[in-house]
Amino acid sequence: MTSTLSSRSILVCVCGGIAAYKIADVVSKLAQAKASVTVAMTAEAQKFVGPATFRALSANTVYTDLWDHLDGKDPQHIRLAQTADLLLVAPCTANTLARMAQGLAPDLVATILLAADPRKVLIAPAMNEAMWNHPATQRNAKRVFDDGVEFVGPGAGWQACRTVGVGRMSEPAEILAAIEQKLSTDSAGPAHFTP
Repeated sequence: MTSTLSSRSILVCVCGGIAAYKIADVVSKLAQAKASVTVAMTAEAQKFVGPATFRALSANTVYTDLWDHLDGKDPQHIRLAQTADLLLVAPCTANTLARMAQGLAPDLVATILLAADPRKVLIAPAMNEAMWNHPATQRNAKRVFDDGVEFVGPGAGWQACRTVGVGRMSEPAEILAAIEQKLSTDSAGPAHFTP
């Protein structure tokens, strides 16, 4: 990885999909590249990978609850959203995508994303092919894309539900390349969205 990541502040929002285990590798590689990595997790994500894993890999506090103010009186969801150079949402589940599209903020990750500039957000969708291709998901994806959010994937391949199709989260190397590209360009516009 290049020096593009060195000293950059990256907030990784981990959501509740089986692909969450792959994000441990992404966080590790970002930390090795000298990025300042902070992790926020949904309650559902914690059923797949524990906060201790991300705390060890990032060497930073892991944020898991909207109501736990770990930094005193600081409204951390605002600070986390506004101080990051880039916010990665991975795996981005259909539920999280729907919340982003509708501007809902029922948990810490959704609240952070609502406080963030959409042009600083990169999402890696991960869900079953039927869920990805559902008209509601496609509408939600188009809406967040139109708002300025960039996508990496999803790709096609083997899924945890024992099917093969589009909806598989991009591999860590692809996600890391997309992060580097986004941070190295001056363009704040959306990348690709392919229904």
